[in-house]
Amino acid sequence: MTATRYLTLSRYNAWANRRIYRAAAQLSPLQFREDRGTFFRSVHGTLNHLLVTDRIWMKRFTGMGEIAAHLDAILFEDLDALERARLDEDARIITFATALDEPALAADIRYANSSGASFTQPLDTALDHFFNHQTHHRGQTHALLSHFLGNVGAPSLDLVAFQRESGLATPL
Repeated sequence: MTATRYLTLSRYNAWANRRIYRAAAQLSPLQFREDRGTFFRSVHGTLNHLLVTDRIWMKRFTGMGEIAAHLDAILFEDLDALERARLDEDARIITFATALDEPALAADIRYANSSGASFTQPLDTALDHFFNHQTHHRGQTHALLSHFLGNVGAPSLDLVAFQRESGLATPL
């Protein structure tokens, strides 16, 4: 049952990211890069950060992939290129989650953080962080989009909306 939850979260993650990118495409180039005082400054910076950190965690989980040197690295200047990379990464995450089973989730992973400190933790708890981190920064991006586009232009990212669209929750 737990492995199924992570597959659902990986699919939700991709669904929510598609919605965020669709809304971000409505911004002017100035709005996309405007420093609004968030941790990664702008929609551009925050979306790049999410891709950077997903790649870091996926390398920790799988041992494969390239990672950036800094959490605030700008991997792509262009929204279209960033979105293509995001779609590829989301597909990679779904493929990874599809293969998970209970023994894999209970197994420890070992990794070094961006400061070089070493850690060991069960994969399932690292995945909890992984998906929560996405939600956290997508929420920041959503707030920025709401500022520029208004509440009507900022998409619903509620997990229950995904569950209803995907048939995991059905009306009586």
